[in-house]
Amino acid sequence: MTAHVNTVAFSGVDCVEIDVQVQLSNGLPAFTIVGLPDKAVGESRERVRAALTAIGLALPPRRITVNLAPADMTKEGSHFDLPIACALLAAMGVLPLDDIQTYIILGELGLDGSLAAVAGVLPAAIHANARDLGLICPASQGSEAAWAGGSGVLAPASLLSLINHFKDGDPLPAPVPASARDNLTLPDLLDVKGQESAKRALEVAAAGGHNLLMIGPPGSGKSMLARRLPSLLPPLSPHEALEVSMIHSVAGLLTGGQLLTRRPYRDPHHSASVAAIIGGGMRAKPGDVSLAHNGVLFLDELPEFARGALEALRQPLESGRAVISRANNHVSYPARVQLVAAMNPCRCGYLGDESMACNKAPRCGADYQGRLSGPLLDRIDIHIDVPAVSPLELTRLPQGEPSQTVAARVAAAQQVQNDRYQALAPGSAIRRNADADGAVLDSATPMEDAARQLLTKATERMRLSARGYHRVLRVARTIADLAGSDSLAAPHIAEALSYRRLLPGKQSLVS
Repeated sequence: MTAHVNTVAFSGVDCVEIDVQVQLSNGLPAFTIVGLPDKAVGESRERVRAALTAIGLALPPRRITVNLAPADMTKEGSHFDLPIACALLAAMGVLPLDDIQTYIILGELGLDGSLAAVAGVLPAAIHANARDLGLICPASQGSEAAWAGGSGVLAPASLLSLINHFKDGDPLPAPVPASARDNLTLPDLLDVKGQESAKRALEVAAAGGHNLLMIGPPGSGKSMLARRLPSLLPPLSPHEALEVSMIHSVAGLLTGGQLLTRRPYRDPHHSASVAAIIGGGMRAKPGDVSLAHNGVLFLDELPEFARGALEALRQPLESGRAVISRANNHVSYPARVQLVAAMNPCRCGYLGDESMACNKAPRCGADYQGRLSGPLLDRIDIHIDVPAVSPLELTRLPQGEPSQTVAARVAAAQQVQNDRYQALAPGSAIRRNADADGAVLDSATPMEDAARQLLTKATERMRLSARGYHRVLRVARTIADLAGSDSLAAPHIAEALSYRRLLPGKQSLVS
């Protein structure tokens, strides 16, 4: 007797169908799993054996062979427990084979027959819905699966309740989507006193989705500003929320079956490895750059990160995808993030302050900033200095605008951008100026003669690369959008150029 049931393996956020085959044959009693199982899948036989014993069933005294097809693909994760158990129960005649073959099944078995949560239920539910199949998953994740919009989701709490559903006419209730999760109150820009130029740069970055680098001494408010960027950004659209939640589901970080509605914010420590930031590990899990997809990735103390980790960021920042290479396959995760970075001007942090700078200045500053490669800095649109504000000034300065006011301007500018790019390239994925390139960007940025002359002069004197030239155009376009201008004027270009921090050895722009 051979029984087949359906489950999935994950390649990034994509699902690959796996055919779980169980055969009962004559011979000495044995329980073998083949098809390149990893350690967790190989241990399924003990969890399945214990779970069946817990509900009063015993394995038949026959040779049991489980094959996970295709056999040349490595199977990873504990979510294979439930499909193996269901296929075995179907081969034993306990479950109706014709019925369970209409489902994609995943779940981890406890020794008492209970079902524990597993990673990847949301993408599995979307895949099942596309294949016109139902889904069987643990009860704690039924509301997560229900977000896929398909019918036929079963969410049993235990193996026994699943058997009762099919055999004893005790139907399981249909799960309903949980209320979408919203973050707690975000830090408000109102808390930041002074730093008007930095707050202006933060608003421009938020409006256009531009990468931002802040350079200043310790305590100047760089981290404080970065943590308030999410409060300026609009909520995720339904499509973006589903996309972000799928990544968090694969990573096992989606709790309570609730989708994300606020843009993710990730701030890894500077000791993080390449695998932690880009993704990787034994199961090629998504890293922080993918977990921050459609949101903000904040890197504090930027030069302190490992050089390999920073250089690995270059490709995701350019392409919007993080590719994890293995000897036998390549896994790709979405990684379209807004990078916000902060750093001190030197190791001691007080370069330029004669009373506090170390005795190695200014060479210490050049050495410290030299840890960052030119190609990486070239991918950051806005570079700003954040000077220190004295405690006496903080007591005298009035409060600035609240995040709600700035967010309204940001939302209006982003709506203008979305309408423009949809008109220029209908159906395009371009929504913000930071995503525009090539002919689309040129069509979206008509310039006055004075602006064109200024940009031409700056390109020659600052020796801008082609990438740097287009990034200046993108930032200028955002500044014009915030000002409600259809064309680029010289002040828009001048402000955009002021955000380009020159690399060592480059000339400054002289008016």
